[in-house]
Amino acid sequence: MNVLIVHAHPEPQSFTTALRDLAVETLQGLGHQVQQSDLYAMNWNPVASAADFTERANPEYLVYALEQREGVKSDRLAADIRGELDKLLWADLLILNFPLYWFSVPAILKGWIDRVLVSGICYGGKRFYDQGGLAGKKALVSLTLGGREHMFGEGAIHGPLEDMLRPLLRGTLAYVGLEVLPPFVAWHVPYIGDAARGDFLRAYQARLQGLEQDAALEFPRLEQFDERLYPRTRPL
Repeated sequence: MNVLIVHAHPEPQSFTTALRDLAVETLQGLGHQVQQSDLYAMNWNPVASAADFTERANPEYLVYALEQREGVKSDRLAADIRGELDKLLWADLLILNFPLYWFSVPAILKGWIDRVLVSGICYGGKRFYDQGGLAGKKALVSLTLGGREHMFGEGAIHGPLEDMLRPLLRGTLAYVGLEVLPPFVAWHVPYIGDAARGDFLRAYQARLQGLEQDAALEFPRLEQFDERLYPRTRPL
C-alpha cells in the first residue's frame, strides 16, 4: 500500500511521536510505501482563508467550498494545499496520529482537514459516504489521551469515546468516502510507565501488521436513501 501519516504533536519526544515512528518502521518493513506530514515540523497553516487561492473565481465574496471547486478546476489552490492533496490522492491508507484535545483533534490537524479535503475532489454534490471522492481508500485514527479507559463508555464520567470521535470518523473520514478502521487508542499516556507504554507499542504494531484483517466501521450508504435523502430503511 501507499500510506500517508498525518502527525499532529508538537513534541518530538512524545509517546504520540513514538507511535508515528513505529508506524513508519513497521509499515515500511512490510513493504509499504510511506509518506509523512508532520504538521508542527512543517509549521502547517491551519487557517482556511482567501489566501488559499492564487486567484479567486469570485473576488467580491468568499464561499470557501465553491472557491475550492473552482481552484481544483483551474489549478488555483495554494501550493501547500496542493502538495498535501497530492499525497492524499497517492495514498491507499491515511493514518491520522494525534493526542485528543478537548474531546477533539488539535487545531493544527483540524486546519489540515479544512484546507486539504477540498470540495470538488474529496466530496461535492451527492459524492459523500460510500460515493465520496476518496472511496476505495482506508483511514486509521491512532490517538493518545490522558484519561483512563474506565472513564469512557456508557454511564462513564466522560461518556463514550465514540461520541467524541463521531465528527472525525463519520462526519469527516467516512463522509469523504474512506473506509474507516476501528481507532487505536493509547489510554492514560502521560501517567503510565515504560512497561505500559511498551504494551501499547506492541499492540499498535500488531494492529498495523494485521490491517488487512480489520473490518471497517459501518456508516450510511447512499443506496439506503432516496433521491431526497430520506431513508428507505431504518437509518444507521
